[in-house]
Amino acid sequence: MMDSEARKRLENAGWTAGDAADFLELSPEEARFVELKLALAAGVRRFREKRGWTQAALAQQLGSSQSRVAKMEAADGSVTLDLMMRSLLAMGIMPSEIAKLIRKVESHKAA
Repeated sequence: MMDSEARKRLENAGWTAGDAADFLELSPEEARFVELKLALAAGVRRFREKRGWTQAALAQQLGSSQSRVAKMEAADGSVTLDLMMRSLLAMGIMPSEIAKLIRKVESHKAA
């Protein structure tokens, strides 16, 4: 996040300062959806690595492909939230842990 002094200098020089949501002209709902998807994608990768699983091992567990897991971890637009949730559950992640990933998005936005 940019500090207020840097933002002011840029704006005084004629630049517009904003975030990705501003640049992409996302609605607040779209921006929250993107943040949620990024948090779940990061969670899939973190929990997979914590278990010592490769992308291929997770893919086998899901009946999917390694490239699909890679796309999931990159929050690719073709990956659904359903697949991310199923992946977390397949790794034995408790719903309370998934809820923590989601709450982090909300607490980050409130800060």
